[in-house]
Amino acid sequence: METTAAILWEQGQDWSVETIELDPPKGREVQVRLVASGMCHSDEHIVQGDLPGLFPIICGHEGAGVVEAVGPDASFVEVGDHVVFSFMPSCGSCSSCASGHSNLCDNGGLLVAGRQIDGTSRHHAQGQDLQTLLLLGTFAHDTVVHEWSCVKVPKEVPLDKACLVGCGVTTGWGSSVYAADVQPGDKVAVVGVGGIGSAAIQGAALAGAEQIFAIDPLEWKHEVAQGFGATHTASNLEEAAALIEEETWGRKCDKVIMAMGLGDGATMDQVMGLAAKRGRVVVTNIHSAAETSNTIPMLDLTLSEKQVVGSLFGSANPRKDIPRLLELYSAGRLDLDGMITRTYTLEDINQGFADMREGKNIRGVLRYE
Repeated sequence: METTAAILWEQGQDWSVETIELDPPKGREVQVRLVASGMCHSDEHIVQGDLPGLFPIICGHEGAGVVEAVGPDASFVEVGDHVVFSFMPSCGSCSSCASGHSNLCDNGGLLVAGRQIDGTSRHHAQGQDLQTLLLLGTFAHDTVVHEWSCVKVPKEVPLDKACLVGCGVTTGWGSSVYAADVQPGDKVAVVGVGGIGSAAIQGAALAGAEQIFAIDPLEWKHEVAQGFGATHTASNLEEAAALIEEETWGRKCDKVIMAMGLGDGATMDQVMGLAAKRGRVVVTNIHSAAETSNTIPMLDLTLSEKQVVGSLFGSANPRKDIPRLLELYSAGRLDLDGMITRTYTLEDINQGFADMREGKNIRGVLRYE
């Protein structure tokens, strides 16, 4: 079939919105008519080269839609199902999945290179095979994915909101609840108030944090952060250090969550300075693949028994936590609506990413209906 997608032909170029050919699903694959896709900073990392990418590629990995067709071997997804994509495919049977860490699925890791499990592509344009970011390619009206990437959700949940839990919301919320293990009464710092940071603030608040310090250079995001549950705001790490020192009576923060658009290893000494003795720093934001050094003060790491941990997908379980987060949203306890600053058509995708770069959005969303 023919459909429309935004293609990135080379690193650093604009997205090209054009007609593509989409093959029918094979094996355990499913064809999905997309309703909406979030625009995540990870997609921008492919454009800028912070993350390696194979071109040409259809990016987008924060999507939701309706199943239109299934391959002959599909086992748990049916035509008509409403699904949210998990950006990490999870098979449910590998050692990582079996131990409760499906965000690190061994078999799903084989698919993130952008081709189907048989090594071929379902998306084509101008006589070429197209890669799809994380085997999803949600910057399109229709796509074909492996059913490992699909999480069924109730049909009453609005898919233009639900798309956010496919990446940014689950990543941020899980960074607080799972990776940081925020406890009632904890003092928490969240560095960066974008899609991940705003969800991390909400996760920390739901977990019972006493004080939440939101750190972002954009003043308008301070008020937004307070709406999500932040108790204090600061514009940079230096300002935050003084504020945290004063407000915690010198104890500093039990948990520090890094949710910047792009991490910077040169700032890690300042970040570690925000953490209390036995404090935990969770590095969720992406760092450039070319970055090979940082400034973590190793003596402080030992003498203060501090921890630095990485977190992919918020260390969450997609099949368990995506429905759970949508239940929290339906109950009015998780604010997805407030995270969506602007919506765009697919044809306006370049404007949407320009707005991201200019710091105008918490999250921009492409709506296809």
